[in-house]
Amino acid sequence: MRVHVCPVRFYFERDKPVLESDRHVICKQLSYHPGKNFDAGAIWEKVLEVRPNIDTRLRGFMDACIASCEKNGWNPDGERDVPVASERHGITGVIDRMEPVGTFSIIRASGAMPFGTYAADRLQIAAIAMCLEEMTGKEVLGGNIEYIPDGVSRFHEVQPRDRKAVITTLHTLQKIKEGQMPVRPLNAPCNRCKYKEKCEEACGHRLSELL
Repeated sequence: MRVHVCPVRFYFERDKPVLESDRHVICKQLSYHPGKNFDAGAIWEKVLEVRPNIDTRLRGFMDACIASCEKNGWNPDGERDVPVASERHGITGVIDRMEPVGTFSIIRASGAMPFGTYAADRLQIAAIAMCLEEMTGKEVLGGNIEYIPDGVSRFHEVQPRDRKAVITTLHTLQKIKEGQMPVRPLNAPCNRCKYKEKCEEACGHRLSELL
């Protein structure tokens, strides 16, 4: 949901492929582990199968994640990488793990907030819930967000404002595809954005004027 964070930055990066980070690869492999008696060597071998050229220094990151998961208890189960889609909203995506009881989880390679969940994570949970509701015809209350580095799993119950945010984001994306320059949000992370100057020059113009 890069459009939600900053639609202008999304426009500048629209042709760049979104690659899964090495840390996320590690966290996904950890999330698949039964959660008891972690075999760090076997997990690392799985990581190397998926990402042969991974920076070996990230083995330390993996070991720290394992320590957090062992401390807090970890008992994942279910189908992995489950595709979902909503024809009505034009959404497609993949659930990191779908559990037998019908709940789902997304994996994060970042630490958890002291309380609650990040806005981008709530948006993704809402989008997945909307897909599942259309696919199954059943109400989906929410989903789990697994912050692997802290060994923390938090359930987010989808709120009406989350669904509204998804729909608003989709409308913004459609406008970008139609050639409209998006409006920079008030809370955009401009200070650490490499497109700051380019954005200041471009905002207010149609994309057709920039091409």
